[in-house]
Amino acid sequence: MTSPIEIEGAETSSALDKDSAPQGDAQAPKKKLEGRSPGQLMWRRFKRDKTGVVSSVIVLLFFLIAALAPVISKLYGKDPYTFYGQDDPTLLNEFNLPAGPNGGMSPEHWFGIDPNYGRDVFSYLLYGMRTSLYTALVATIGMVLLGVVIGLAAGYFGGKIDYWLGRFTDFMMALPNQLFMVAVMPVVVTVFVAPDEETPVYIRFLAITGVMWMLTWMSLSRLVRAVTLSLREREFVEAAKVAGASPWRIIRKELLPNLVTPIIVQGTYLLPSTILSVAFLSFVGVGYQDPTPDWGLMFATAAKIYEQDPTYMFFPGVAMVVFFVAFNLLGDSVRDAFDPKTGR
Repeated sequence: MTSPIEIEGAETSSALDKDSAPQGDAQAPKKKLEGRSPGQLMWRRFKRDKTGVVSSVIVLLFFLIAALAPVISKLYGKDPYTFYGQDDPTLLNEFNLPAGPNGGMSPEHWFGIDPNYGRDVFSYLLYGMRTSLYTALVATIGMVLLGVVIGLAAGYFGGKIDYWLGRFTDFMMALPNQLFMVAVMPVVVTVFVAPDEETPVYIRFLAITGVMWMLTWMSLSRLVRAVTLSLREREFVEAAKVAGASPWRIIRKELLPNLVTPIIVQGTYLLPSTILSVAFLSFVGVGYQDPTPDWGLMFATAAKIYEQDPTYMFFPGVAMVVFFVAFNLLGDSVRDAFDPKTGR
C-alpha cells in the first residue's frame, strides 16, 4: 500500500515537473478572474428586478415623448396653440363646450378638444408634459447640487461651519414651502417684468426653477451631512489627511464616490414631488400661464368643467398617475440595487 507521504511526494514532483515543463500549445489556458465594480454589481442587481426595468422603460418613454412633442405633433397634424373651435364653430356648442361626445373625441382629435377655445387635447398634453417634466428636472438638478454642497461642507468641516449651516437649514425647513412658493412667485416675476407687461415664458421658467431650487434642498442636505459625518472618521479619510491631501481632494476623491448612492436614491424621490409642485403652482395661477401648455393648467381647467366634460380630466390624470407610480417603483428598485439589504 502506498503511504500518504509517497502520494504527497508524487504530487509535489508532478507539480514541479509541470512548472519546469516548457510552455506549449498543449497547456490549457488559465481563466482570468476579474472583479466587478460597485456600479457593475448595482447594474446586475437592477437588471434582475423586472419591476424596476419596466418602470425605467415607462419613465424613459415619458421623457422621450416629451422631448419629441414637436415632432409627434407635426406628424399628428395638430398643435396646442391653434383655436380649432373658433376655426370650426361646429366643434363647440353654445356653452363653449365640446359639441361631440366624450369631450369631442374624433379621428381628427384623438383626445378631444378643450372648452372655450377648442384646442386639441392630445397635442396640448404632449407639450404640457414637456413643460412640467423638464422644468422639474432642471429644478431637481439644482436642488441636488445645492443640497450636496451644503451637506458636504457642514459634515466635513464641522465646528462653526456646521453650526451655522445647520441653523440656516433649520430656518429654511421651518418655512411652509407651498405657501411660501405661492407668495414669492409673483414677487420674483415682477422683479424682471413690469406688472402691465406680459411675462415671457423663460422668465416664468427661471422663476419657478429658482424658487423651488431655493426652498426644497434641505432634506437632501441633511442626508448628505449625516453620511459625511460617518465617513470623515473612516480610515481611508484619515489616511488621506496624513498623506497631505487637501480638503477639496478628500471631498472629491474619498467622500463623493461614497455619497453617490444616497444622492441618486434621494434624487429619484425628489423629481416626482417637484413635478407635482410645478403643476401645483400653475394650478393656483402663479406658475405657467395660458397659452403655455402645462399639466397644472390642464387640471385647473378640468376642475372647472369636470361635471360638464369629465373626459378632459381623464387623459392628463391617467398620464400623471402612470408616471408617478412608475417613478416611485423605479426609485425603490434603484435603492434595492444599490443596497440589497433594504430589499422589499
